[in-house]
Amino acid sequence: MHPAPPLQPDAAYRVLQTHDARFDGRLFVGVTSTGVYCRPVCRVRLPRRENCRFFAHAAAAECAGFRPCLRCRPELAPGLAATDSPDALARAGARLIEHAVAQGEPVALPAVAARLGVTDRHFRRVFQAAHGVSPVDWLATQRLLLAKRLLTDTDLPVTRVALAAGFGSLRRFHAAFAERYRLAPGALRRHAAVPAGAAAVDATEPVTVRLAWRPPYDDAAMLGFLAARPLAGVEAVGTDRDGTVWRRTLALADAQGQHHAGWLALRWRPGANEVAATVSPALAPVLGAVIDRLRHLLDLDADTAPIEQALAGMPLALRIGLRVPGCLDGFETTVRIVLGQQVTVAAACTLAGRLVQRFGEPLATPFDGLTHLFPTPQALAAASPDAIGTLGIVRTRVAALQGLARAVVEGRLVLSPAAPMAATLDTLRTLPGIGDWTAELVALRVLAWPDAFPASDVGVRRALGAPDAASAAAQARAWQPWRSYAVMQLWQSAATLPV
Repeated sequence: MHPAPPLQPDAAYRVLQTHDARFDGRLFVGVTSTGVYCRPVCRVRLPRRENCRFFAHAAAAECAGFRPCLRCRPELAPGLAATDSPDALARAGARLIEHAVAQGEPVALPAVAARLGVTDRHFRRVFQAAHGVSPVDWLATQRLLLAKRLLTDTDLPVTRVALAAGFGSLRRFHAAFAERYRLAPGALRRHAAVPAGAAAVDATEPVTVRLAWRPPYDDAAMLGFLAARPLAGVEAVGTDRDGTVWRRTLALADAQGQHHAGWLALRWRPGANEVAATVSPALAPVLGAVIDRLRHLLDLDADTAPIEQALAGMPLALRIGLRVPGCLDGFETTVRIVLGQQVTVAAACTLAGRLVQRFGEPLATPFDGLTHLFPTPQALAAASPDAIGTLGIVRTRVAALQGLARAVVEGRLVLSPAAPMAATLDTLRTLPGIGDWTAELVALRVLAWPDAFPASDVGVRRALGAPDAASAAAQARAWQPWRSYAVMQLWQSAATLPV
């Protein structure tokens, strides 16, 4: 028994008729006459009402025997929002599975249940009740949709795609494709339309992927946030014939431990409710992980309607569609938050840029200003305190940076949205120089916690007119569990954005 879609069938059909992007990723339609399931934004000819079956998510459509549309590509739809599941445990489990698949990590469902603090049997029962499919079916859909994206958008060999999507063998990969999609994996490359006369995909060329969001989305605020804190050598904002573009370098390891370093570029496409991400060929083998991190950075999976309803009582005019900026590298962002303690945004960016030039690995790119990767935890942990101190970083901050780096290197601290919230914050607070303000900002930007609230932040207190942190925290209780979004509203109104 699958969960009901968010609308009754007649209302869902009207969404399909109007291509309402607000339901993208939260409503899928299976067409019985074709055996295909689509997003509500699909521009194919409208199917007849009696041929439509509606589903709350892609896994339910696939378990009902439908295969994904090759035109609207369900793998491009926004992911599960925090408000999309009535059961927090099932929602957290689904997101952990999605994150692991995107990172190319092996997924053991008993380990996921243990991570959530429940038995494997209880987790499976709750998951089935909330989502209408088993965790195994959810995992299979995520792996197949990632593989479908890699086959369509990259020229990676099929064997590499199978491994990147988490299939243990090529035989198992082909069998799963044949069972769910009634296709061979290579058929998707034949269906990936190449205009007549156009050259075939070149593995040495950058890959461009589309990342969708549910409107409204305040893309100007997001781009402004990123542009206001440039990291010399690692990030750059410029323009080209398509408008403003944000670029940066990035290094990621795949599931086999092999490192891949390259660059990426973001261009917003507001009219299409999506952002275009161009990724260098060197990062193509870890494209799933790059996409996962970009969705976190840009907060693309949020559904802002219920959030803004909860924040309606704030003492300011809300910016509609405002999202919480995440990060691409949890260690890098935490370092920048530490550097931002008690200094201005500009000063923190200057200090971070010096760290990059001194300890970052050089990287050749085709763009001016992109010259280095951010220093690794190993590099900062092994550096002498004096070498870091000569960059103008005070002694207490040096101790905080090196304590943080050692905790990451030793495996005591994982800085990722998939990390356990309470344990991660507890570990952070045991490190030298890490207080509540730093921990709350890490929760907000790195751990993707929607209810973080740095009550002592100067910008927050100024926007609220609060004399102290206790007063600010008392006012913010009414905005739980969405205080991270309240913080962004307050920062925008005060025009004082920390790193």
